Amino acid sequence: MAGWDGIRPGNGGFLALWKSDIRPTLALGLPLVGAQLAQMAINTTDVLMIGRLGAPELAASVLAFNMYMLLWFFGMGVIQAVIPLAAKARGQRAMRDLRRSVRMGFWVVAFYCLPVWGLMVYAEEIWLFLGQDPRIAATAAGYMGVLKWTMFPALSIMAVRGFLTIMERAQVVLWATIAGALANAVLDYLLIFGHFGFPRLELVGAGIASVISSAVTMVLLFAYAALHPRLKRYYIFGRIWRSDWPAFFQILRLGLPIGVTIILEAALFSGSAIMMGWLGTLQLAGHGIALQIASLTFMVPVGLSQAAMTRVGLASGRRDMAGVGRAGWTALVITMSAMTCFAVLFWSIPESLVSLYLDFSNPQSQSVLAFGASFLAVAAFFQIADGAQIIGVNNLRGLGDTKVPLIYAFGGYWVIGISLSLGLGFGLGLGGVGIWCGLAGGLLTVALLANRRFYRREALGLLS
Repeated sequence: MAGWDGIRPGNGGFLALWKSDIRPTLALGLPLVGAQLAQMAINTTDVLMIGRLGAPELAASVLAFNMYMLLWFFGMGVIQAVIPLAAKARGQRAMRDLRRSVRMGFWVVAFYCLPVWGLMVYAEEIWLFLGQDPRIAATAAGYMGVLKWTMFPALSIMAVRGFLTIMERAQVVLWATIAGALANAVLDYLLIFGHFGFPRLELVGAGIASVISSAVTMVLLFAYAALHPRLKRYYIFGRIWRSDWPAFFQILRLGLPIGVTIILEAALFSGSAIMMGWLGTLQLAGHGIALQIASLTFMVPVGLSQAAMTRVGLASGRRDMAGVGRAGWTALVITMSAMTCFAVLFWSIPESLVSLYLDFSNPQSQSVLAFGASFLAVAAFFQIADGAQIIGVNNLRGLGDTKVPLIYAFGGYWVIGISLSLGLGFGLGLGGVGIWCGLAGGLLTVALLANRRFYRREALGLLS
């Protein structure tokens, strides 16, 4: 493959590759994988504890959380532009440009939160317009009234996390996220149920717990970035009140396509749930379990892809053409190796994995198990394609290439993925398995296009 020419058998072979690319990719990527899993643990804790309040409260929390996450995903995608910009600046040893990118990242967060907070004020009216139960909508609005204040610290975490990642300090991101997860679990227990003399606030308590835990993580990361001897010289919070509009709009130009791409992918999976709902409750339940399991293993390529984006950006800034290739392809090979291992697990014991989510005292559980296990077998192929596409897309983002991957995402996810799902699931009568095969086909399309574009990066002028 292009870009591997920096490592040859005569200059150390695999040992040299391990030192130069495999070990650094793992050292940077694995803590980010852990941070993603810790973030999932926060969401899981919320669901488990809110679920004990009853079905209406759980339904209201799902309504509010889905709206919140849709807005957070888009903002997170925009802020992700800080990583390639700051990584390239560090590779060029341009400390001032690095500082500008990170500092204006916080400005983008602030400007984004203002209209988002305004939109959330009308959450109840939006849900009523969409035909939701008025009582559930009112309860969800109360939860959203507190949860919305999580948006600023949650997105600020992504901005400072980008800085710490390119400075190869991903371990602190992991530990700060774990601290936030623990704080959230304790506060959920105290404030939702009113234990140890605290008021019983139920959903509002869950919202307060989310705000405080996000603030804890943000403060820990900010303090580390500001006080660590090797990081404070970058002075990323210095004169933060000063505008730098060229850097601000550079983040928007690079980040808006990333945000739209993430929304397109999220909407693809929302669409798959709707199609599964057409097939019946049991298939939808099996789909939800299989998707939850696949989402858990998907945290591995998510973390590795962030490491790849960072290392590609650093090499690009140094004008190290061979290093760009090695960073990108190493991440792809590691990811494909990991996802293949998960695929073997999915093929070998699908029933055992799905059973973890079921109560077999319920007579419908056996049917859900059968559907979930069949979907998980397809998910083995699905997640290999998903891993390949996120690595390919983030390799391109590391080079500052975000508009063409957006086109790939729209064509792959919606033109091909949804069409295949409808055709296989309903046209050919394959049901839920057909829908999953269609999703895999869409993801595979994006994977092939993105990695081919990365392969042709020099011919396309992406390194200029």
